[in-house]
Amino acid sequence: MKKLLIKNMIAFAAILSLGSCDKKLDLYPYDSIELSQSFQTVKDAATWNTGLYADLRGRVYGSYNISQDVQVDQLNATLDFGNRNGNPHRWGTSFLADDGALSGAWSGYYGALRNINTCIAGFEKVKTNNATEIATLAKYKGDAYLARAYYYSELILRFAKPFEPATAATDLGVPLVLEFDINARPARSTVKKVYDQIIADINTAKLNLASTAGTAGATKFTIDVALALEARVRLHMQDWAGAMTAANTIITGGKYPLLNTLTNLNNMWTNDLATEVIYQCAVVKQTEQANTNSIYLGFNGATGKYVPDFIPTVDFVNLYDAADLRKQVYLKQLPCIIQGVNFPTMWCVNKFPGNPALFTSTYTNYQHAPKVFRSAEQYLIYAEAAAKVGGASEALALTALNTLRTARGLTALSGLTGSALMTEIRNERTRELAFEGFRLFDLKRWHLGFTRGTAQDLGAINVGSNYNTISIVADANQFVWGIPTYDININTNLVQNPGW
Repeated sequence: MKKLLIKNMIAFAAILSLGSCDKKLDLYPYDSIELSQSFQTVKDAATWNTGLYADLRGRVYGSYNISQDVQVDQLNATLDFGNRNGNPHRWGTSFLADDGALSGAWSGYYGALRNINTCIAGFEKVKTNNATEIATLAKYKGDAYLARAYYYSELILRFAKPFEPATAATDLGVPLVLEFDINARPARSTVKKVYDQIIADINTAKLNLASTAGTAGATKFTIDVALALEARVRLHMQDWAGAMTAANTIITGGKYPLLNTLTNLNNMWTNDLATEVIYQCAVVKQTEQANTNSIYLGFNGATGKYVPDFIPTVDFVNLYDAADLRKQVYLKQLPCIIQGVNFPTMWCVNKFPGNPALFTSTYTNYQHAPKVFRSAEQYLIYAEAAAKVGGASEALALTALNTLRTARGLTALSGLTGSALMTEIRNERTRELAFEGFRLFDLKRWHLGFTRGTAQDLGAINVGSNYNTISIVADANQFVWGIPTYDININTNLVQNPGW
């Protein structure tokens, strides 16, 4: 399955040792990586570990979280959006299995997994000479297993039905590829088997990262990053107790306090203040840049105005009370010009304006340190899982919910139980995690449909039943993305998802 193979494999220096003489090259097959040559020392392992983080930086933000957010209910496509991300936004017959939103994520994750699987096998070949090298290699192993768990957690969210205990053992998941084999044509594993593998990899990572303490703004994996991913995964598995335990370990550890001032919250999203960030990708000005979420602003330096591809709906803007600090940070009323028409105060998504310290010219390049795990998400995971447990745990859910609400400038809620409590948890998750790539997966997990919200100005957006008034029923086929057409054609062992 060629799309499972990486398109842009990093040229690790260790591999180049195979090029020293033609006779030696003849000893090794052309379609595999000779592990005994590529993995000899801890220095070799370090080279591959560096590649792991470079791969990860290229697989967050940008299309890896924009596609699923434009697909659902919170955004309208402006008249200047140029059909960028148009197919997922419209659903229906224009959103096909050969769309780049699908194939890009599929090939990107599986490409990274090829390197990860090579690392996991190769690290076993590395010879260590002392306790320091043993500890360093263990850290690299933990990184590799956790990266594999992360990539599979993202794949299963996109290309399979949500985990349901009654059907997970038979529902089709994604192919589990755990060893490098260029000739493999794997079939899809079940949803349960994929999630079981994710948890197994997280557990292995936790063992190897046990002595790597978490710190705010960490740019390498730590034990807390492993716990944060575990909490997220167990929530999707409906393992409420497990999700609560993992999230609570992060919360009670106290290393990532929630920001509670407008200045600090703005600094997190503008200047990469790391106080409540459990893991973010390292970004270096000019030399190591990340994907960006530039579609929400589109600043034009010549005019001083903005040309966004998508703008938030009125319904989404109104989810925020005036006292909510996030309304002044995540959203902003800006002067826009769309199709030559001036809109002096259009609400725009302002969550990713760009860090001035990373600009490479006068105006923003939208570069940030991508924030993959934050403590705010852990409070929401704990609240939702505790609410699902029910009974006495509902009080714990409300406490976690109120901790986040009050930090963001809202008043505490009281007396909520049952469906009313879940509604507030869902609303708070929508407000807090907006445009970070969660919304489609949340609606799918909650088995909720949607109707796209009221437009700010019909004169600024594309209108019609595939745009501003689109209505999608719960569990519609395209909540589950189609396996890319090319891979279906090249690998006859794959089965396509319904409706594609």
